[in-house]
Amino acid sequence: MLRTMAARVLVVDDEPGVRSALRRGLSAEGMDVTVASDGVEALRLAGTGAFDVVVLDIMLPGLSGYRVLERLRADDVATPVLLLSAKDGEVDQADGLDLGADGYLVKPFSFLVLVAQVRALLRRGEAAGRGELRVGELLIDRGSREVRWAGTEVSLSPREYGLLVALAGRSGAVVSKEDLLRTVWGEDQFVTRNVVEVYVGYLRRKLAAAGAGHLVQTVRGHGYRVSDEPS
Repeated sequence: MLRTMAARVLVVDDEPGVRSALRRGLSAEGMDVTVASDGVEALRLAGTGAFDVVVLDIMLPGLSGYRVLERLRADDVATPVLLLSAKDGEVDQADGLDLGADGYLVKPFSFLVLVAQVRALLRRGEAAGRGELRVGELLIDRGSREVRWAGTEVSLSPREYGLLVALAGRSGAVVSKEDLLRTVWGEDQFVTRNVVEVYVGYLRRKLAAAGAGHLVQTVRGHGYRVSDEPS
């Protein structure tokens, strides 16, 4: 079991100062933070289902936070979303909640209040069993961080687990090395694309030992995918 893994939080805001401050603050609270600056990137990352909470600003270039949230829910991505907005009108809050937001904070906000809301969403997500992923005989329980293949537990490191969730969250779809690097390692400037290949190798060996060696497939020139169908 991987119960000690840090919660994975995606912070989306087009203001560099806000992104930097939230990343530093949430990281200091023991969370694993990835940041994005526009709606298109937010949708691509959050759509993997690899995060435990998304902190999402409404006013974004590319796609608004409302549209990102709407598409996530339409794609059955149930990751808890905390909306951030400079607007404090009741109609704006109601619109966000109606689209499937789990919380709403008005800027400027207290960082302590944001942390409290994020932790509340993490607890709520675990209690509701949100984020359980199934691909054939593969079962990923994101509440307990347990991975099983045909009932057999597969023990993974935090990075291996994050990689598997990022792929299984888009079962059947090809995920590029760049997207995996961004989702699983965040903005670590010392990590290169080669590390993705290395960890895919680690992950495959552990899955193969449980009888699921076919699960993570290479699509040459494009990336990787998780599929229960042989390649």
